[in-house]
Amino acid sequence: MSRIPLIPQEQLSIDASTLFAQVKKAVGKVPNAYATIGGYSPQSLSTLLGADAALSQGGLSRSEVEAIRLAVSEINGCDYCVAAHSMVGRMVGLAPEALQQIRAGDVTGQAKLDALLKFVRIVQTTRGTVPAEVLQAVTDAGYNAQQVIEALLTVSMITFTNLVNRVNDTDIDFPKVQ
Repeated sequence: MSRIPLIPQEQLSIDASTLFAQVKKAVGKVPNAYATIGGYSPQSLSTLLGADAALSQGGLSRSEVEAIRLAVSEINGCDYCVAAHSMVGRMVGLAPEALQQIRAGDVTGQAKLDALLKFVRIVQTTRGTVPAEVLQAVTDAGYNAQQVIEALLTVSMITFTNLVNRVNDTDIDFPKVQ
């Protein structure tokens, strides 16, 4: 059960109500994570949605962004985001086997994607300056500087939602992952 109560619709700020209407129009509902974040900090939800919009216009494919979100969520132990991004990952074309492999930290057999996920996992699980050869490996696989920056943006945004959901123990409103 979520630890931070959702704000009732009639008590939401105008900013939160506006954002929730946009989210509901785009995805059909306001997921509990967004309801928690946006109810208490519409600016934070607006930042997340703005980052999503920027990423959708960027150099990474939707499946690459979702693979990053899923890998980081698994590393961070966020069951809410693992469920959400497993579902969205399927919607953007990631095969069920690939989703399982990403969650397990295994290779998918897609060399370029595997290089990106290895880069992301190293960035997420280490501290200090990332070794030059780690960056070189992801660029050698075919990713350019723009895509590396966007991968890092994806890591930072999903880490924020992972933290919110881990602290809140957000009720999962997506299909549970087997």
